[in-house]
Amino acid sequence: MSEIATLQRVDAETLYRKMTGEHAPVIINALQRDAFIAKHIPGSINIPEENAEVAEQVLPYRDAEIIVYCANSDCTASPTLAQKLEEMGYTNVSDFEEGLSGWRKAGYELIGNEV
Repeated sequence: MSEIATLQRVDAETLYRKMTGEHAPVIINALQRDAFIAKHIPGSINIPEENAEVAEQVLPYRDAEIIVYCANSDCTASPTLAQKLEEMGYTNVSDFEEGLSGWRKAGYELIGNEV
């Protein structure tokens, strides 16, 4: 697990600032599809952590800024996906460790059919 400790991390305010900036990152929800449909950060895409290989089809640029998230800081899906992406050669991957709960706690909007 020491590999995960080296992940870059962002907080909710940094993520929001990046999302609304000139060069928005690719934001990936690492949860299962039904959880993504239920609620997610606006503008994020869904790549469940066990389907990391899908990234190669939707993210052709290995140096693109990518921020992954899952449910909360106890959830392991986003750090696991981030590590897999780095192993696949993506060079600018960060984990939004607080996930959906941290996003909502910071006062930002979630979208989906269960918000």
